Amino acid sequence: MAEKLRLKKYTNRRLYDTERSAYVTLDDVMQVIRQGRRVEVVDAKTAEDVTAFTLTQIILEESRKKNSLLPVPLLHLIIQYGETVLVEFFDHYLEQTLKNYLSYKLAADEQFRKWLSLGMDLSKMTQTSIASLPAFQSFFDLFHDTDKPAGKGEA
Repeated sequence: MAEKLRLKKYTNRRLYDTERSAYVTLDDVMQVIRQGRRVEVVDAKTAEDVTAFTLTQIILEESRKKNSLLPVPLLHLIIQYGETVLVEFFDHYLEQTLKNYLSYKLAADEQFRKWLSLGMDLSKMTQTSIASLPAFQSFFDLFHDTDKPAGKGEA
């Protein structure tokens, strides 16, 4: 993948793409990121890194268009504890949690594509018989905790 796209932010709030030598909008930057590319935004006058501020602007603009992004109770917590407890959470755990979610989602989507390609009528099978099929085993392994022995009442 190509290196980070460097953008300069001018005092008039315009963003300049140094690679294409053209001004870009927040929507343009969002599309670049959705294509898997990383961006770096620096203040044209001070050379200060303003990437986080710019990315937050993109998220807020998308949220404004859809009138929701995060649940109101979470927004209250972010405001209430933003400079203390949540900073550590956002710095260390949120990114990894999202990466794990996306990894499991990708694995599940891929497994379901395999199942569909098998053309099997799974509606007549029990969960136990489905889990025993080799094509399904890798999917069920994602959710099996091998470090903890099964106790009474656990499935």
